[in-house]
Amino acid sequence: MDRSNQTSPVVGFILLGLSAHPRLEKTFFVLILQMYLVILLGNGLLIVVTLLNSRLHTPMYFFLGNLSFLDICYTTSSVPLILDSFLTPRKTIPFSACAVQMFLSFAMGATECVLLGMMAFDRYVAISNPLRYPVVMSKAVYIPLAAGSWAAGITNSVVQTSQAMRLPFCGDNVINHFTCEILAVLKLACADISINVISMVVANVIFLGAPVLFIFVSYVFIIAAILRMPSTEGRKKAFSTCSAHLTVVVVFYGTILFMYGKPKSKDPLGEDKQDLSDKLTSLFYGVVTPMLNPIIYSLRNKDVKAAMKNLVRQ
Repeated sequence: MDRSNQTSPVVGFILLGLSAHPRLEKTFFVLILQMYLVILLGNGLLIVVTLLNSRLHTPMYFFLGNLSFLDICYTTSSVPLILDSFLTPRKTIPFSACAVQMFLSFAMGATECVLLGMMAFDRYVAISNPLRYPVVMSKAVYIPLAAGSWAAGITNSVVQTSQAMRLPFCGDNVINHFTCEILAVLKLACADISINVISMVVANVIFLGAPVLFIFVSYVFIIAAILRMPSTEGRKKAFSTCSAHLTVVVVFYGTILFMYGKPKSKDPLGEDKQDLSDKLTSLFYGVVTPMLNPIIYSLRNKDVKAAMKNLVRQ
């Protein structure tokens, strides 16, 4: 039976957050706030360093600057809402604000998937064809690649968000999450969501499956090129230029696969624990990963460390 004929339309949603675990709210508020400040400081510092230091005006650091800006935008679209939910149990969010937050999260996540693939291609060209690197990765190439990543992510977000927000929502308006996470929102729709599911599957193939495959193939060629190098010093230097990117890829995609690929519990008594686990995993993906990116790149990159030291001295 169609519930939309029985109840009034929903004009807003209620975010549960960790209201079922009040003892955790204050602890997580302090923890997430500290992480958010680290994200703003670390990624902001990377952007400033890549802009001011002429030695870092290369495709690799251009992509890195885009990644840092993307991480700031992604966390800013959700972290203030998460912090507010810790202070306000059963946080109410208007329908329009929920749509905006969902759009920004989707756009930033999809863009990062494509951008990491572009960064893998950059490392492949730099290591496999170092002499042709300035020609292949010229400004006329790497700027459109980055712009294309943003355009693809935003386009996907427009499609997914518009489809989700056009659904009728009636009756239950409680989202068992910190934010307007699309899977949690779709559960509340009082209509057939099969088109949304198919659309999300296609998007996952394009924005998760294809970049992962592209990155994997790129690193197969990268590793083969490194192994062909005659000197041990040359192999170490070549591997160090892509180790930071590979670490970020493993953390980013590893968290996504764990979050969406783990089996669901069939035990009704374990649903609360599973919901808490899903929320904390989503929180890790949305906060910890953007915090780790500048740390990983600054610790494993001599040029970035040197540029940061010079900036501090100035």
